[in-house]
This record gives sequence, C-alpha cells and structure tokens, in this order.
Amino acid sequence: MTGAAQALPVALLLPGQGSQHRRMAAGLYGHEPVFTEAMDEFFDAAGPEGGPLRDDWLAERPAMDIDHVTRSQPLLFAVDHALGRLVLGQGVRPAALLGHSIGELAAATLAGVFAPRDAVGLVLDRIRRLSAAPPGGMLAVAASTEEVAPYLRGDVVVGAVNAPRQTVLAGPDGPLDEVDRALREAGFVCRRVPSLSAFHSPVLEPACRGAAEVFAATRKNPPAVPVHSAYTTAPLTESDIGDPAFWARQPVAPVLFWPALEGLLATGDHLLVEVGPGQGLSQLVRRHPAVRRGSSAVVSLLPARPGPPEADRAAVAAAAERITAAGWPAAPASGDRGLPSRRAAAG
Repeated sequence: MTGAAQALPVALLLPGQGSQHRRMAAGLYGHEPVFTEAMDEFFDAAGPEGGPLRDDWLAERPAMDIDHVTRSQPLLFAVDHALGRLVLGQGVRPAALLGHSIGELAAATLAGVFAPRDAVGLVLDRIRRLSAAPPGGMLAVAASTEEVAPYLRGDVVVGAVNAPRQTVLAGPDGPLDEVDRALREAGFVCRRVPSLSAFHSPVLEPACRGAAEVFAATRKNPPAVPVHSAYTTAPLTESDIGDPAFWARQPVAPVLFWPALEGLLATGDHLLVEVGPGQGLSQLVRRHPAVRRGSSAVVSLLPARPGPPEADRAAVAAAAERITAAGWPAAPASGDRGLPSRRAAAG
C-alpha cells in the first residue's frame, strides 16, 4: 500500500477509567508540539483548577491520588484528546471513533460535537458532582454477564461489557468486596480496577442530577466523522447528540464496549489505533475475530505499562511507523488542529 486511498480506514479507540496511571503520556509533553499544545489548552481552559491538574499529572508523587475522580477523569479526557490530536496532526483522517467511558466524551470532542473549551467545562462539572458521591469501586471479572449474574447483590451491577468473557462490576466498596470474595471462591479470576468511584452504577445517579441542564446549555454540532457510542452500541445520532440526558447519564449507564466494537467492525475492517494510556483496549480488540484473522489490525500509541519518558516517545515513534506502513502519510500535516468540520469536509 502506498497511499491513504489504499490504506485500511482508521478507527481511533479512546480508553476510560482504569487506564490512568501516574505521569501517563507525560514523556510527550514538551517533545511533541501538537500534544503539548492540546494539553496546555486543556489546563488553560480549566482555569484555577488547571495548575494543580498539570502539577499532579507531571509529578512522580502527586498531591492527589491519580485514581481519585478529580484526577483520573479530567486527565484521561485531556490525554485521550491530546493523543487524538497528535494522530490527526500526522495526517491521519479517521473513519470512526470509539471511546470507553470518559473516552466517549473525548471522542465526541475530537469529532467536533463539543468545542474543546466547552468540553473542559463539562468534564469539570462532572468531577465536581462525582467527587461528592459515596465511595465505591469496580471489579474486572474473567466471565460473561450471565456467569456473574447470580453473584450480584447490594447495589453491585454490571458496569461494563468489555469482551465476551470480560465483565466489569461496579458498586459500593462493602458489597463489591463481598461479591469479589464469592466470585474468587467459585473459581473466577477477578481484579480490582483502579477507581475510587463506582462508575457506571446507580451509586452515582444522585450525584449526576442537574448535569443535564449543563449539557442543555452547551452548544453541540454534528460530528465530522461517526462516533460509535459504547452506550448505544451504534453511531451517535442527531437525537443522541441533542439529548442532554444521554450525556448526563454516562457516568451511571453501563459501558457496552464489545457490542459497540462489533458494530464498528461490522461496517468493514479497520486499523484500530488506541489513543490513550496503556494498551487495555488494544488487548481487548485483539480478541475480535477480524483482528485474529488479520483483516483488521491494532496499533497502540503508548506503552502497555508505565515507564520512563523515553518509553512514551519510543512508543509514539513506533506507532507512527506502523501507521505509515499501513499506507497512511509519513509527513505531519503542519498546523493541523483537528478534524475538519462536516461542512468543510463536504466542500
């Protein structure tokens, strides 16, 4: 393949809660201009909260735990969005975007549904609300939703369907610990997800009340490219985008990543590029039949595990080489700031 016209269409995958870690992607800051500019824009738009967010992001020992909602959510959004901008700055024009949890808001922002500064305001409103919610957590279980169903109790629910045998439960700490013990005693493999909140469970519902009014007052635009929703398992419709309740309930609603991935790949094979910390989504999508048979492929922008700054830069360089080898342009598109608007794309 020698040009973008012959390349597999690219779909960007944007991870969410659980993928965060200290100094995620910080090795790119000050070295990748597009990424650096996007992160600085985020911190500037965050106003007084921007400085402490930047300090904790860059710190070896942050003042606030990176798994706390006031750090994990805004920094995941910022890093996902900035990495997406970095890929766009290399001349890649994705055919689709698919985000997981807060990654869906980042995907919608990349696609132009929300202006970046407006999106920062939405993220900050979300964390102010959720920081007042009761403590809780999330539990990844190597089992199907049918297998875990008999063990659910005490407000513990299925929070995410990541793969056919990769289910994430969410709920208050006490009941979640009980479910964890029962599942382990039954022989299931379980792992706590890095989270101090019970994302995608009814525990957060009271905290999200009032968020719809904030989304209602925020300008929304048609996406420049399809955003496959992990909540509806289909591309966002005009009705979805215009419904404030749809966005406001995302921290409460279950994430249906695998069904959304199946819907995306049902449209044809893709080069699936994960733009976020870690390689959690890449590991999941490698289980899909289209990837296993080699008709679709996966590229991760960052290392699988935290490491020195040089590891971030080496991973991005290797990913760029793989994307170029797949038929996309090697030269960065200078001055690129995002996807073209739908009107500009049509023209």
